[in-house]
Amino acid sequence: MRAIIAFIIIFGVLVIVHEFGHYYAAKKSGILVREFSIGMGPKLLAFHKNGTTYTLRLLPIGGYVRMAGLEDDDSEIRPGTTALLSLDEQTGKVSEINLSKQANNVNGIPVEIDKADLVHNLYIDGYVNGDEEQLQHYQVDHDAMIVEADGTAIQIAPLDVQYQSVSIWKRIIVNFAGPFNNFVLAIFAFALSISLSGGVPQMQSNQIGQVIANKPAAQAGLKAGDRILKVNQQRTHNFVDLTAAINAHPKQAVKLQVENTKHQTKQITVTPAQMTQNGKATGVIGITPVLKNNFWSNMTAAFSTFGSTVAQIFHVLGSFFTGGFSLNKLAGPVGIYTMTSQAVKLGLPVLVGFTASLSLNLGIMNLIPIPALDGGKILLNIIEAIRHKPLPPEKEGILTMIGFGILLILMILVTGNDIMRYFR
Repeated sequence: MRAIIAFIIIFGVLVIVHEFGHYYAAKKSGILVREFSIGMGPKLLAFHKNGTTYTLRLLPIGGYVRMAGLEDDDSEIRPGTTALLSLDEQTGKVSEINLSKQANNVNGIPVEIDKADLVHNLYIDGYVNGDEEQLQHYQVDHDAMIVEADGTAIQIAPLDVQYQSVSIWKRIIVNFAGPFNNFVLAIFAFALSISLSGGVPQMQSNQIGQVIANKPAAQAGLKAGDRILKVNQQRTHNFVDLTAAINAHPKQAVKLQVENTKHQTKQITVTPAQMTQNGKATGVIGITPVLKNNFWSNMTAAFSTFGSTVAQIFHVLGSFFTGGFSLNKLAGPVGIYTMTSQAVKLGLPVLVGFTASLSLNLGIMNLIPIPALDGGKILLNIIEAIRHKPLPPEKEGILTMIGFGILLILMILVTGNDIMRYFR
């Protein structure tokens, strides 16, 4: 049960953070964000503020942003549609268009729509009470609300606040903002994971941070805070030197020159235990370096982890071209759930670090230039900038459908492979 809850929370956080990036950049760019939803499916709660309707929906699986001009919306209300129109008392313009199933219980003018333009000229022509002899013409307010069939009230989307109306560079920023937010989340999650783990190992110091009980170091009397100055007369300037010198003597007594916290120096003999790493015998005595746990050191380490993880991801992506395509290099919802359940068992620091890696993966994967992904949208933006005109809508639609098809097929294959890998 804990794994299921963790999976839902992690998936929800990643998607909401991603969508919030698109939302914030769109608002700043002058694009109307008609709805920002947390969750999917039937609406539970909703409120409207500053042009955006914020909704909480039943299924706790992510969320979405509805930007004007990037959706199948109400820009064309079909002739014959029945609506209740509310008029502003001062301007006489339509302030609300109610298309919901509950419209009969709401005050307004019942109109059967003949023609409507909610994008350019902002008007509605319709027959009052369905009487074909009472065709009326109504001007629609620029910020009028439209109540959809499920009762969700959102703002109409005139052309000047649509995605297509802002500059190409603003559109590129809007499309990049989602992955960018995932990158920011990854960095802070890495930093939090490092903090929860105790901090950053100070490998530049030869001071002992922790002595593990019942290990050779503890049995020899070494204590946290001691500095190991020499191993068999070999000077150790940092923990890397110290570890390398001890690793070289499995099951062989070594003499340590140790300085305690009172700056007193003494000689200690200890025999490292033997363990095998990469098929090679290695000596260990059971000590760890000092950990430094503050914001700046954790953030510095987080950026380093971010960089190394990016390199690993690109190495895997590159292997598809150099080492052949393999579904085992990918993970879908089943695989991610399995990895989440394993991370839950290993504790909160590991789970937070796993979330950081997922967020980073989500950001990079979304930038792959496949139509339907953010990277594909950015590619289309760049093509438009080079051509000085957008692709014809029908061609862009075909490319987007091809992209969705590729992603759908890949998702089915990856999910099937995950089931075979983890549940056979």
